[in-house]
Amino acid sequence: MPLISKSQLPLQSILNIDKTKYDYIDSFSGILNDKQNTLTSTKLGKAFFTSSPEWIGKLFSLRNKIVSLFGLKTSGEITDREQQLNNFNCEVGEQLGLFKVFHKSENEVVMGEDDKHLNFRISLFFKQKELEITKKEIIISTTVEFKNRFGKLYFLPVKPFHKVIVPSMLKSIIDNLEKKS
Repeated sequence: MPLISKSQLPLQSILNIDKTKYDYIDSFSGILNDKQNTLTSTKLGKAFFTSSPEWIGKLFSLRNKIVSLFGLKTSGEITDREQQLNNFNCEVGEQLGLFKVFHKSENEVVMGEDDKHLNFRISLFFKQKELEITKKEIIISTTVEFKNRFGKLYFLPVKPFHKVIVPSMLKSIIDNLEKKS
């Protein structure tokens, strides 16, 4: 069972390199035992979409129903999720639901969305643990830039959920990847 802890935005992350001033940042990390040493940023990106606990999916559906009343972007109705996931290569410009891929490197995928109230990015970053070739530290970081007061107001009730959702997702991602490794 992976141990998830509060972390820092990795210095090597594109989100840190571009020196943008964010209104909100958080990061969580955990250790993956990558027995076959085959982790890639694409595998990590796909695991983000396939590893989420069911309760998070239900919470996200509720969020979509509520925010659609305010004209905000939603993930829409995904009719054939499995086919979309099979066709998703985690390449820059691709979009799956609400998440557009903005950056991809050997060890990081950055996804997110720009909306009228705020912009958010999620970095899925990994690095090899020193002297342990099969151990990878995975760090999920979230950054938010508010565009207006509504963005701040929107994020107020989201923030406490976010601090529970992200560690839970990271734990599920690591569990999922370890089963496949």
